Amino acid sequence: MSIRRCTSLAVAGIAALALSSCGGDSAPTEGPDQGPEEQASGLTLEEVQEAGVLTVGTEGTYRPFSYHEGGSGELTGYDVEIIEAVAEKLDVDVEFQETQWDAMFAGLDSARFDVIANQVSITEERQENYLFSEPYTVSNGVIVTLAENNDISSFEDLDGATTAQSLTSNWYELATESGAEVEAVEGWAQAVALLEQGRVDATINDKLTYLDYQATEDNQNIKIAAETEDHSYAAFIFRQGSDSLVDAVDEALAELAEEGTLSEISEKYFGADVSQ
Repeated sequence: MSIRRCTSLAVAGIAALALSSCGGDSAPTEGPDQGPEEQASGLTLEEVQEAGVLTVGTEGTYRPFSYHEGGSGELTGYDVEIIEAVAEKLDVDVEFQETQWDAMFAGLDSARFDVIANQVSITEERQENYLFSEPYTVSNGVIVTLAENNDISSFEDLDGATTAQSLTSNWYELATESGAEVEAVEGWAQAVALLEQGRVDATINDKLTYLDYQATEDNQNIKIAAETEDHSYAAFIFRQGSDSLVDAVDEALAELAEEGTLSEISEKYFGADVSQ
């Protein structure tokens, strides 16, 4: 799907989910999105290829998207591997600049790096100030229950049920709007523990959080009972004026999708294709 050609659909989905990045336990905390007070000029594809390097802003502490294996190993992750594959298509090297989430947009604005690869969700407000590539991650919200629970198969079924949610997450709002009683938890791990102990009936979270957890834990005691119809889209983000570079990145992403590379990277980290 072309996000830049189907903006209204993407924005509607994101608004309904109210997602910040991925929405899981390890997702970066986003403050209000305000336009840059001063933004450096954009980069053309020709300028990047002449320099021979694409400088990428990322956290490096955001598993499984951008992190160091074992805490001190080489930078890796879903976003890291995809932007590296894109750079190879552009015939340039990649140089990563690791930055805390709160400083990520400022780093892009000041031209400390050329692009952000850090599961940035496409929002209407951001589109007013930045350019987005086509999405490389598509996700939605899910209800997770015990595998043996057949009483919950929709959000309507949460009315009167008990869910485990972080009180500061957007999923808390969805749970209460669905009529659930909420048991406060600090994050996903605690929610699963309460679920397995039978102290709650369900928990709502981002599907990527569930898939990442199952890719390593393979917990047969829990399942996805229902999913939201609306989706969140994550893409690479660039300064205004980088149109030719964005077009080239889009072309590279399309080729990687056609070749199956995006699916392979996705399966590696999530055990499922979350790239489309």
